Amino acid sequence: MIRYLILFLLLITGSASAQRITGKVLDSNNKPVAGASIVASPSGNGATSKEDGTFELTLADQDKHFIVSSIGFETYTQLRKTSGDYNIILQSSLHNLNEVVLVGSRSSGRTRLNTVAPIDVFNISSLQTQSPQNDLNQLLQYVSPSFNSNRQSSSDGSEHIDPASIRGLGPDQLLVLVNGKRRHTTSLVNNQGTVGNGSVGTDLNAIPASAIKRIEVLRDGASAQYGSDAIAGVINIVLKQNTHQLFVSATGGATSRGDGGLGQLNLNYGTGLGKQGGYLNITAEGSYRDKTTRAQNNNLIIFDQSSLNNYFAYDFTDDPAASRKYDDDMLKQKGLKRNDFNFQIGDAKIKNGSTFFNLSLPFKNGKSEFYSFGGYNYRQGEGFGFRRLPSDATVNVYSIYPDGFQPTTDSRIHDRSIVVGLKQKLGRWNADLSNTLGDNRFDYQVDHTVNASLQDASPTHFKAGGHEFLQNTTNFDVSRYFDNVAAGLNLAFGAEFRLDDYRIRAGEEASWKNYALVDNGDGTFSNPSGLAGGSQSFPGFSPDNAIHKSRSNTGIYADAELDVTSKWLISGATRLENYSDFGTAFSGKLATRYKISHIFNVRGAFSNGFRAPSLHQQYFSYISTDILPDNTLGQSGFFTNGSPVAKALGIPELKQETSLNYSLGFTAQPAKNFNVSVDGYLTEIKNRIVLTGSFGYDPEGNPVDAIQNIINPLGANSARFFSNGVDTRTVGIDVVADYNIQSGAHGFDASLGLNYNKNTITGTHVPAALKGQEQIFFSPNDSILITEGTPRIKANLSLTYSYKKFSVLLRNVYFGEVSRNSFPFGEVQIHKGKVVTDLSLSYNIKPVTFTIGANNLLDVFPDKQVYDNSYFGVFKYASVQMGTLGSFYFARVTLNLPTR
Repeated sequence: MIRYLILFLLLITGSASAQRITGKVLDSNNKPVAGASIVASPSGNGATSKEDGTFELTLADQDKHFIVSSIGFETYTQLRKTSGDYNIILQSSLHNLNEVVLVGSRSSGRTRLNTVAPIDVFNISSLQTQSPQNDLNQLLQYVSPSFNSNRQSSSDGSEHIDPASIRGLGPDQLLVLVNGKRRHTTSLVNNQGTVGNGSVGTDLNAIPASAIKRIEVLRDGASAQYGSDAIAGVINIVLKQNTHQLFVSATGGATSRGDGGLGQLNLNYGTGLGKQGGYLNITAEGSYRDKTTRAQNNNLIIFDQSSLNNYFAYDFTDDPAASRKYDDDMLKQKGLKRNDFNFQIGDAKIKNGSTFFNLSLPFKNGKSEFYSFGGYNYRQGEGFGFRRLPSDATVNVYSIYPDGFQPTTDSRIHDRSIVVGLKQKLGRWNADLSNTLGDNRFDYQVDHTVNASLQDASPTHFKAGGHEFLQNTTNFDVSRYFDNVAAGLNLAFGAEFRLDDYRIRAGEEASWKNYALVDNGDGTFSNPSGLAGGSQSFPGFSPDNAIHKSRSNTGIYADAELDVTSKWLISGATRLENYSDFGTAFSGKLATRYKISHIFNVRGAFSNGFRAPSLHQQYFSYISTDILPDNTLGQSGFFTNGSPVAKALGIPELKQETSLNYSLGFTAQPAKNFNVSVDGYLTEIKNRIVLTGSFGYDPEGNPVDAIQNIINPLGANSARFFSNGVDTRTVGIDVVADYNIQSGAHGFDASLGLNYNKNTITGTHVPAALKGQEQIFFSPNDSILITEGTPRIKANLSLTYSYKKFSVLLRNVYFGEVSRNSFPFGEVQIHKGKVVTDLSLSYNIKPVTFTIGANNLLDVFPDKQVYDNSYFGVFKYASVQMGTLGSFYFARVTLNLPTR
């Protein structure tokens, strides 16, 4: 109504400087698009297309362009021209065949079917409307076959920041960009035996999905183009730029078991700035996700201390039946049940709030542009540690918790980023100077727990310290396109200076100290009471762990793309980087693409890459409670490579990982509405950084006195380190096919993606001093996480049917088999492949869309763990493949409203 009123007033005033234009909005099949919004910029004059797609609009004198948008289609920007009649063709937002991509090339105008390396493009706006998934990791998990991320349980910080990877490689071998600028990693080291063990990744969920226009996934090594961390590939997140558009989405849902309740609110708004086509796009997002419980009765001793004998399960007592009867009698006496002593196993409780902005201010001269983007994310999580049962007096204070306790590990995560930059045209050259600042701070609190060594004086809440990582990156990039060199040459070069800063903060004293230790007077300590110190389930960081380290990196690069002919493209890049802490690395890339015909392209690439050891991997140290190799709970220590313990065991200093990447494939578009791409790849990594096993025990789980004598005085029962321990080879193939058809009011879209991926370990680097302890240096548990921790085959088939105001999404994702090893007491278990089905139904009454549906409609779970791998029945499922959520039902209301 407001738009029509404004248009009416403009018409009757007959402004001499206004221009009245007409036009028609069509889809890619030349069918009319009714109800499309047409908004002039910067005046904000608006109109709506009629049933036959026609529209009329008055442009003010200052208007430079107008924007056409409609739900289900990509937003289109039309520059003003002298004639007054326009024919607008909108492309479906479900497919981006001809969308120009930004990642993998510094030349403009490349579409994903014409690049030299495989690139996936995902439109987040349409996914966010129809898909059952609600955070960025899970959205990508269900649409990208080469992407893997699943939630972890009972894994300290990894419960709160989900590790993510592509092609089965490590989270720290994937580089994340936002609008083409390097995104900082988290401060968290994954160290609890999850996929990506020992790695440091990027928290994708810190970026609100409603701020994102699309995501580009470059599935190829790109260290020469973008620097360290790009061994596996690059994810580029392109933020929204739309103006005069309000997007609101509200989602609620829960699992079929009544837990895991979700509430989420997304807000996005864009407005024009100035008269040169500037914009400000802002986003706010808040969500609450409740915990899930996937527990079962276990075989752990609840009350009976007489038969415990340093073991926790009935399996090891002299008389299991008598111990169980004793517990059953105690349960009856207390009016309790075995279910009351189950562990809390499942997804953590998460509260998440984010805000983001994207700003552009072109200068009046038309040659300069100031830009800025960034945001803030705050996350508060509640994860769950191992339950402390009343049978173990060494970890309990009976006056506080007479029946034991279920401790929680709570997170307070602050993630901040801001980018400022200036683009300038210098003749025919384009220059870009920018600075990117990012910071991730992770603080721990431990609740519902005790420091047993304090006994009655123990608090039940502890501030356990935390870690923080800050990165500041300054870039200067210059590029130019030469249209008179062969069929076209794009030349780019630039420099980068980066500062990394990492710190660990100690927790309060009671969170880490053992007050039961007695000084023996000879430099050693003993613990005659046997009481455990520190906050149970997550001891705090001690002053010995506290550290503050930084380093700098300087890099220069050159990048060229030459169209030798209209059919043949050659691309090359080189990069030289120098790190202040370990030295210099050189990388290069050569790629080509040839158009055999107008429907068929072949492409291939070769590159070498590198990844510098992160500051986290060099300086992280910590002693925590874990399941030790003798199958008891104890203190497992992580020590730096420069520590006396590491030197005593012959653990060398860390050096960079290096890689060789090969890819070969083709793209075909036999019809306008059908395309397919097939790409094979091979990635070889030398000196891959991994976590060692727990030194202090032999392969059968028996203590090794010589090592115990070194680490016991440091409060640890076992010791782990980072090491350039293995060489790996990754070989696989990606297949992506899209088909869409529009017939009258009927629309059908089909998308098929398949990834076959095989990881193998081709060599190990065991220090001479540790020969004979190969299974400890790199244990079978960690080995299988690399080789079979992610699905060897993952396939996605998405079908979307629309009719007038209705739309149905049916998606099946096949998660191939994975394996887990619980060496030395468990066994290798193969978890069979499973198919997860998503279904959603949408109804659109412009500008509102109502959606209901389900993720994992058929309630599919991973295979139950065999008993020997379940820690005596505690863990019913492993956190593999699709995770342990089960069926999740949701309802969503989306408002997409032009505001002027």
